[in-house]
Amino acid sequence: MSAIRLSFRLLLFVFLISACGKQQTLRGIFQKGTAHQEYARRLRQAHLDETALGRDWLAAADQALRDSLVVTLPFRETGFFRADRATAAAYRYAVRTGEQINITLQLAPGSDAHVFLDAFELSPDRTAPRLLASADTAALSFSYTVADDRQHLLRVQPELLRTGRYTLRIQRAPSLGFPVQGKSDAAAGSFWGADRDNGARRHEGIDIFARRGTPVVAAAAGLITRTGETPLGGKVVWLADATHGQHLYYAHLDKQLVQAGQLVKAGDTLGLVGNTGNARTTPPHLHFGVYRAGRGAVDPFPFVRRADAVPAAPTTQPERLGQWVRVRDKQAALRLSPGAKGAAAAVLARNTPLFVVGSQASWYRVEQPDGRVGYVAAKSVVPAAPLRRESLTAAADLYTLPRAGATALDSLPARSTVAVLGEFGGFRLVRNGAGLVGWLGPQG
Repeated sequence: MSAIRLSFRLLLFVFLISACGKQQTLRGIFQKGTAHQEYARRLRQAHLDETALGRDWLAAADQALRDSLVVTLPFRETGFFRADRATAAAYRYAVRTGEQINITLQLAPGSDAHVFLDAFELSPDRTAPRLLASADTAALSFSYTVADDRQHLLRVQPELLRTGRYTLRIQRAPSLGFPVQGKSDAAAGSFWGADRDNGARRHEGIDIFARRGTPVVAAAAGLITRTGETPLGGKVVWLADATHGQHLYYAHLDKQLVQAGQLVKAGDTLGLVGNTGNARTTPPHLHFGVYRAGRGAVDPFPFVRRADAVPAAPTTQPERLGQWVRVRDKQAALRLSPGAKGAAAAVLARNTPLFVVGSQASWYRVEQPDGRVGYVAAKSVVPAAPLRRESLTAAADLYTLPRAGATALDSLPARSTVAVLGEFGGFRLVRNGAGLVGWLGPQG
């Protein structure tokens, strides 16, 4: 057994002893102490933060909060955890106030990884990310409602020395029910910010068109705080949604069917679609608005837009997860976002070996030999079949990474034959006769 494999097993043994046999359980969402934080604390208690692998795990967790890939929702990716490397995947995505974000991760059968999921809100002033929700288990899902238009980040990190495949989905859904019975966001015909009164004011809601008399329903459970009639809104109803800390406004009703002080459930009828107030010259519709404490009116469309469809499965080859590929053409672009049309994060030369850690649509998420992670088009890489075979003229060490001072995986005697799988920075990625893959230095 090589020295590095032995050290891995010893490290795992020490850590299991330090945990005192404590079973990890599903952690609650929106909690003060997360499972990830507890695991990090136990690493430090066992002094594993003084080992290279323990330090790498803690560093990967911190780095993920600063260096994330950018994805567009809805998002689906099949990923791979490496047992020989302490890593964390990080996905950054844009969100809108009022959206519900649904996150699901499921491990493939036979995977032994215990995974930590942590969702964060990124601040525009670059202060520390704010934890929103977290969970950990072998197959999990959780949801949270977005408070502000922001960039959010999901960190996915397994325990040390765990391997396996997983499928991650991040999708948007409405946080409120739709306020007109039998209709969907397709019935919205006038949106937030549209000009009103020749530009004198802006539309502070959305207009949902339906036949006169169509039931208008409570988009959330709450308390009717006010009904009445105004010159602009005509017959109106105000509903206090205490769960989300906001008020829902229904205007231009033909008829009101509730009274102030009445408690209602989601889906209860509040009134009927009409065109009262300043809408009397327009087709019947509901003006629907959302007013948040301390902020006033906000765009209600993300609160009620239809849920994202389930993203399609990747069209890439799933068997390449956890395998080496290499750049097929003269060069390939490494991007921070799958499908991005902007400048490449890096330009990869022909025969650069890449380790596949994710598969999304027609893109692979790959790790470069220097540790950088990004996306490459699946069509730009091929399996890392041997480029050639070489016989070593002298004994040489086989390294874990293509850099000076890297840990030696094995020692290869003179006249050993190796298959060269790729080249990077003067090093060669090779496979020896026993099937072990590692790096040979420029003189190896």
